[in-house]
Amino acid sequence: MELSNTTQYAIRMLSYIANSHGKLQNAKELSTILTIPYKFLTKILTQLVKSEFIISIRGREGGYKLAKPASEIMVLDILNQFGDIVKENQCILGIGTCDSENKCSLHDQWVIPKEMMIKMFAQTSLENLEGDEFKI
Repeated sequence: MELSNTTQYAIRMLSYIANSHGKLQNAKELSTILTIPYKFLTKILTQLVKSEFIISIRGREGGYKLAKPASEIMVLDILNQFGDIVKENQCILGIGTCDSENKCSLHDQWVIPKEMMIKMFAQTSLENLEGDEFKI
């Protein structure tokens, strides 16, 4: 499974903002530091504000900061917001719906890893992604 560019960038941005410990981050600096195209970054920031992951503070000294503590923002919530959730009956081979009644050749092997991924995303917060030892 690979996350869309939008979701990857959103997680990277939120993680970086979480690591700034309340310091406001402006879009130009985020674009440069995270090497995300500026126009794409601003569209994602707008979505993140609308979905209440971050707040935007206008003005010369403005910028973006988390709307709630990093420990309360789960990776699964971000995936859901950008439509990158691992769907219950989504076929790993891209054949459409895949369940115990209508199996693809990898269905039985994919069930447990898929459940583990969903659990990992549900239990991982931005706080878990903080730290200088991680690349963003």
